[in-house]
Amino acid sequence: MDYKEKVKYFYEHVTSNHLISEVPDYVSEECVIRLGDKTIPVGVSGMQQHMIEVRTTYPDLKMSITRQYCDGSFVISEFIMEGTHKGEWLGMKPSGKKLCITGVNVDKVIDGKIMEHGGAANTFEALFEARIICPAL
Repeated sequence: MDYKEKVKYFYEHVTSNHLISEVPDYVSEECVIRLGDKTIPVGVSGMQQHMIEVRTTYPDLKMSITRQYCDGSFVISEFIMEGTHKGEWLGMKPSGKKLCITGVNVDKVIDGKIMEHGGAANTFEALFEARIICPAL
């Protein structure tokens, strides 16, 4: 598998099917999360914990990659994530509503494993659209 295929498989198969035990096959122990100019070390266990927490909020989570671009070791993936809001998150009670969240992931792949992960998603727009949160008037 080339890097694009490997990243796509990680999101569409491993993440969508909640295959926590397969994360070490796709994520480096030295993996960091990129937040602007900051990096947060997470490794395999941090990525597994993130998957568990997201799955608590959206137990039926499915991800699809709609487009990808690769430049050297960087893979940029546009995605659609769908799931039913069944768990509390950031103080928001479960709504039972199906959400569709779109976004872009930027992953750096070294020796076949994700070494850096970052990106952005329209989570709040999806919550507004579903009327789970409302802007203050």
